[in-house]
Amino acid sequence: MQSLKGKKPIPGTIVFDGTQAVKGYPLNKMCFSFNKAENRDAFKADEDAYCAKYGLTDEQRDAVKKRDVLALLNLGGNIYYLAKLTGMFGLNMQDIGAQQAGISLKEFKAKLFAAGETKNG
Repeated sequence: MQSLKGKKPIPGTIVFDGTQAVKGYPLNKMCFSFNKAENRDAFKADEDAYCAKYGLTDEQRDAVKKRDVLALLNLGGNIYYLAKLTGMFGLNMQDIGAQQAGISLKEFKAKLFAAGETKNG
């Protein structure tokens, strides 16, 4: 694995490093639990109690309530684990990409289409 030391970060990019992993451990552990249908059902039945069971911080719990994927990423969420959670919210990777870009889903899809046209045209 290549080290990021001495490299310029990409603006707006959250690097999932050891610090982020520690910060997001409870959140990511909860998201991993969603591999089981009964856990997804328990979360849907009482989100707050389920978040409390895993020891999420107040900020993480608030971001879950608000469906704020960017905040969850900043609070230590790993996108691969968050995919289970965001899927339950009805969000896909394009929805998340639009949030990260700060544009609407329609605008994001248009950007993707235009980039594909440029590359293939």
